[in-house]
Amino acid sequence: MDSVLQTRGRFGPRTLLFTTAAVPLTGWVVHAVALHRQLAATKRDPLTGLLRRDAYTARARRLLARHGDNAAILMVDADHFKQINDGMGHAAGDTVLAAIGTRLTAWAGPHAAVGRLGGDEFAVVLELTPGRRAQRLEQLVRMLNTPVVLDDGRTVDVAASVGAATPDVLGTRDLTALQRAADAALYDGKHTGRAHLATAAHATTPSINGRRAGRPGTAMWGQAA
Repeated sequence: MDSVLQTRGRFGPRTLLFTTAAVPLTGWVVHAVALHRQLAATKRDPLTGLLRRDAYTARARRLLARHGDNAAILMVDADHFKQINDGMGHAAGDTVLAAIGTRLTAWAGPHAAVGRLGGDEFAVVLELTPGRRAQRLEQLVRMLNTPVVLDDGRTVDVAASVGAATPDVLGTRDLTALQRAADAALYDGKHTGRAHLATAAHATTPSINGRRAGRPGTAMWGQAA
């Protein structure tokens, strides 16, 4: 009994103060972690897990500033996506979009900015040195043109069009200008099964709502397998 009293006596007002303070502090930490997760979730597209437009844009600009002429900006559109949605159902369309997101993430790696800009439109910014561009873009086209297996066992033939733009070719590190040129290159080669590299002509191509008009020359990389 005396030992118990002696042990209790070692805990003074200061110890009780810290013990009492630990309870709301723990609650605050839990709240902060939950809030952080909620904020992180708002940056991600719930279907694909990719960055939403604002989060993608912020990260893409940081990568452009870091990698400069060794950066590449890609615009990606799923081909014939409306036919998949209308013919096989929206669940099938969602599965295809999620598969595209997974493939883009796997291809680009953890240090890239990979975003879903809306609908079946995606964008990627990553470090991609000139000597590796052709090989890597051929690899991406093959990945994106691999059939998708649905939960019910059905197989969907999928394809995607890819346009790429690089600061060394375009002479600018402005994200908006590079995306516009990549988008123009994409539509110049829509449904060709090749990734298209934007030339200087694509930087000045008139467009309506982000969609290009006219057909400037392009460089094509990689026939789809």
